[in-house]
Amino acid sequence: MAHAPLDTSGTHVWLILMKVHRALAKHAAHSIEELDMCVSDFAVLELLLHRGPQPVNAIGRRLDLTSGSITTAIDRLERRQFVVRGFDARDRRARIVSLTREGKARITEVFGHHKRAMDRAAAGLSPKERESLIGLARKLGTSAARQLDEARHDGRAAGRRRKG
Repeated sequence: MAHAPLDTSGTHVWLILMKVHRALAKHAAHSIEELDMCVSDFAVLELLLHRGPQPVNAIGRRLDLTSGSITTAIDRLERRQFVVRGFDARDRRARIVSLTREGKARITEVFGHHKRAMDRAAAGLSPKERESLIGLARKLGTSAARQLDEARHDGRAAGRRRKG
């Protein structure tokens, strides 16, 4: 019995990746939320753990959160005594967010739990298959981002030509 050819269209690639993302996101949220933490708080703490103290606006930009959402998350983390805000020595208007000792201990615990959960979620692939997937996903992401940048650049150039 002949099988229909595999759909290799860009649309099918996007649909498959979207479904994979949804399934992995559910695993991630479950592993984080079962330890009494929401995903946005986890993301802030994980960023501070791996990147060190950060300006508030940089955290929002890196995590793709609005200024209101990042302020709410940092307020919540401050109430739990996981982070502190301080002034930037170079720019007194900017606020720098740092982990407290309690925050570092908590995110280290939650991150370890989360890592084990995500390793279980990815267990359907061998380490070699994961390596291939990572390489291909990076290649696809880089290509897609480059095309968006080129389209934005072309659009701006076209807009300048129309105005000129």
